[in-house]
Amino acid sequence: MDSGKQLSGNLVLAVFTAVLGSLQYGYSLGVINAPQKVIERHYARSLGVESDDLTGVSMEPGNSTELVELHPSVVMYWSLSVAIFSVGGMVSSFLVGFVADYRGRIKGMLAANVLAIAAGLLMGLAKMGKAHIMVIAGRAVMGFYCGLSSGLVPIYVGEISPLAYRGALGTLHQLAVVTGILISQVIGLDFLLGNDAFWPLLLGLSGAPAILQMLLLPLCPESPRYLCIMQGKEEAARKSLKRFKGEYDTSKDIAEMRAEKEELMKEEKMTILALLRSSVYRQQLVVAMMMHLSQQFSGINAIFYYSTAIFERAGVTQPVYATIGVGVINLVFTLVSVALVDRAGRRTLTLIGLGGMCLCAIAMTVGLVYLNTYSWMSIVSMAAIFLFVSFFEIGPGPIPWFIVAELFSQGPRPAAIALAGCCNWTSNFIVGMFFPYVEVLLGSYVFIVFAGLLFIFTVFIYFRVPETKGKTFEEIAVVFQGKRKGANTATELEQLKSSTEA
Repeated sequence: MDSGKQLSGNLVLAVFTAVLGSLQYGYSLGVINAPQKVIERHYARSLGVESDDLTGVSMEPGNSTELVELHPSVVMYWSLSVAIFSVGGMVSSFLVGFVADYRGRIKGMLAANVLAIAAGLLMGLAKMGKAHIMVIAGRAVMGFYCGLSSGLVPIYVGEISPLAYRGALGTLHQLAVVTGILISQVIGLDFLLGNDAFWPLLLGLSGAPAILQMLLLPLCPESPRYLCIMQGKEEAARKSLKRFKGEYDTSKDIAEMRAEKEELMKEEKMTILALLRSSVYRQQLVVAMMMHLSQQFSGINAIFYYSTAIFERAGVTQPVYATIGVGVINLVFTLVSVALVDRAGRRTLTLIGLGGMCLCAIAMTVGLVYLNTYSWMSIVSMAAIFLFVSFFEIGPGPIPWFIVAELFSQGPRPAAIALAGCCNWTSNFIVGMFFPYVEVLLGSYVFIVFAGLLFIFTVFIYFRVPETKGKTFEEIAVVFQGKRKGANTATELEQLKSSTEA
């Protein structure tokens, strides 16, 4: 069907509008890093514990403030400002299914935007009250919003995308995330907004995309699958399909949704607990969780944490710009993934990405161990960082977010995305909290831990994850369940087996 092959204006608008939530998520992830020292100084003033040493330190680029010992209360409040974001995301990720099913995809995203704007105002006006309390509150609310957004966006985009473009459009979530991170790194530079005068504005801008999204969402059609399967509104689903695809015969699409609804009605309501207990979806759930664990425990966040220190040790005079260079590489290779994901396939790109990252982690370890022995090892270390990020964005970065929506049918999909999202946020929190301690313990050998984990994830995906490229949700279910009710089961199963092996 030709209409399934083309990208209509309404589809482009809907996907663009949805991924504004992902842009906001990326911005919020990255924005807290650049102005750390400036905000810590303000916290110290706000708490009345600022030392003479601290006030005398210049905040000019290149001057180190690392040697100044901060008051324990400043350290505590700063750590809370960073960590509370992940805690908010962990909590709200459990609500994704409820919001998606009871409010709908569009109304769910609209309602969530109120949280983002409130969070932006709390942080933007931080200097008008107790800065540490307002920033922590704002970060908690923003984390809560991002937990919802990182679930609702892949659900909506996955459901409205034509089969031929489902991978590429699904990858746009991650593209928007890394774009948000890069924007926050650039405007967080000292001479722009990452200074004592403008840091509240820098943090407050994390709510800006929500305003644009609120204006555009009413123009976007609701998911036809949600309307037909969850709401039973076939006529509304037909209208939505035509808005996405233009004038065409919707009977085939509606018949497929009707069949999925009939299957869904035979099952009990798929809550998170029911999904955890279900033996039917166990294989899909294990794959979904492992995909998200491989994303966070790959060491990518540790790289962003550690890259500035490595660049400093390698003799880079302005390591912040090298870190921004890593952000640019991040963006470029996410674009590569968008171009390749519907050609090379999800499984292939994930395997290439994880395998490449494993080799880079080993190279990085060698580079760090011999950095003081051979000067050229600094080049090895830096090259390993850039390649590590490149391999991450080819597959392990974008694919886990949308493959969960592909692995599950309409009924268990919101619960599965909620569980996978919680898994992602929790592992993100664990890496953020414990990496500094592991780094102190292992020193230059810290990335060997990630190399070992990456090897395990690569082996798991090679043996357990099927290719979902070009398959309908029903066909993907057949791969896992090994049977399908109706005609031609054996023949179709053999075709699917032959297409997913090797």
